[in-house]
Amino acid sequence: MSTVLINNDIASQIKSIRENLGLGRTEFANLLGMASTGERTVRGWETGEHKPTAKKLTDIYNLESELKSHLDNAPFKQKHLSESEFSFIDLFAGIGGIRLPFQKLRGHCVFTSEWDKFAQKTYLTNFGEMPNGDITLIAASDIPNHDILLGGFPCQAFSQAGLKQGFSDTRGTMFFEIQRILTEKKPKAFVLENVKQLQGHDKGRTLNTILDILRGNFASQIPSDVPLSDETRHALSEKLNYWVDFKVLRAGDFGAPQNRERVFIVGFDKSHFENCDFDELFNWPTPPKTPTRVGDILEDLSEIASSNDKFTISEKLWAGHQRRKEEHKTKGNGFGYSLFNAESEYTNTISARYYKDGSEILIDQSELNKRPRKLTPRECARLQGFPEEYIVDAVSQGQIYKQFGNSVCMKVVDSLAAQVVNAIQLASTNHKLNKPPS
Repeated sequence: MSTVLINNDIASQIKSIRENLGLGRTEFANLLGMASTGERTVRGWETGEHKPTAKKLTDIYNLESELKSHLDNAPFKQKHLSESEFSFIDLFAGIGGIRLPFQKLRGHCVFTSEWDKFAQKTYLTNFGEMPNGDITLIAASDIPNHDILLGGFPCQAFSQAGLKQGFSDTRGTMFFEIQRILTEKKPKAFVLENVKQLQGHDKGRTLNTILDILRGNFASQIPSDVPLSDETRHALSEKLNYWVDFKVLRAGDFGAPQNRERVFIVGFDKSHFENCDFDELFNWPTPPKTPTRVGDILEDLSEIASSNDKFTISEKLWAGHQRRKEEHKTKGNGFGYSLFNAESEYTNTISARYYKDGSEILIDQSELNKRPRKLTPRECARLQGFPEEYIVDAVSQGQIYKQFGNSVCMKVVDSLAAQVVNAIQLASTNHKLNKPPS
């Protein structure tokens, strides 16, 4: 009997700790470094079916102080909402590449969602906040009200590296998660990001469907075999009313030495800003097109000892790269590794697969009589325009390569964010001036 009471007491304590920290079971498990089945284990603890080890129980009791330590030490801890000029949410947040430019403009992030536990750890380390997990499991009504919705929704379904299945791929349906939140919360504006290939997917029909839904012009039915939740499918029956435009922006045009192109979709709520002409109020940022140079983002690794060299590729990998390039050359195409040096104008686009072999961006080290090397994590951060204070070693080298490959170029978002916030401010002023007296 006493054992049952002790187990029940521990179960209630664990549940109370988790709920007081505002964490779902999956996020709780991720913070405790548990495996993919961690959510089930936490559920078992809370129901008293089994109990954690003494070590894990200590970790649970220390979790609040651990989170406080993250917040205290986070380089990009945000100011209080009362000190901010607008609020926003960060969906499919990755490592915060879209968030930080808006935060720098005195915005306050009131909600974050990112399902990948390694990206969650990097995000927590830098912002001091643990993102919510899978957005498909979160009701739109549970998300705080906000002024701007940000979302770099998953792009694999539309990318050259993906299968290009579009909405028939589960990852492609993540756009509809954005749509249902827009329908419920009606933020003043949104900024969405995806790969350039979204423009041409299914001869442009996929992008046009997205634009029509955002503008409230979509009259067709999404096929029943496209996997959507009941809430999401119901939201499609309600019409949005956003002014919407899109543009492909290139990182190299904004001062980052990378030939990275991404499509950005921007919208403003016409129902909120009545009689405002966003063709006049919003301007896409003008790229400065200042000359770029790869050497500007490189670290000096000339003194690195061979025993500590985690970046120079192996003899076997280098031989494989050379062989494959020669084979492609024989076939008459230009596929294969790409080699850059300090004087190169820009690199290829860094991708999520960079951790595998680094083939898209190898740095020449012939002057050191060494084989080519991969970029360092800090160089990846610089290539994507992240500030020097950004912590790049919260996770393994392989994971941080994936994270920067999946992220955005912050220099592009810096310029775009300034234009979006400026348009909202202009529209708010115009709306007040044009509003009839009550």
